[in-house]
Amino acid sequence: MNSFSPHEHVRVKTDIPPGHVRTPYYLRGKSGVVERTLGPFANPEDLAYGIAAQPGQLLRVRFDMAEVWGDAAENPTDILEAEIYAHWLERITDDAT
Repeated sequence: MNSFSPHEHVRVKTDIPPGHVRTPYYLRGKSGVVERTLGPFANPEDLAYGIAAQPGQLLRVRFDMAEVWGDAAENPTDILEAEIYAHWLERITDDAT
């Protein structure tokens, strides 16, 4: 299981699994920075089906609007923050950016 810390650079996975998904589609494949950790919470993707859910790390991730919307961003330097579970994120290393 991935564990992340504040200030880490991350990318949202581009997976498109069937069923109940709690990660916004428009953020998939986008890069951001972990703003803070929110603690362990039961995975709502499992809870939606009545499955016993293991706790997972929930994070608040900050994205620049230019990263999310590209040239269509009305205010490219504004930010968007989203709460995303760690299993949806991958770490970006300096040599991978």
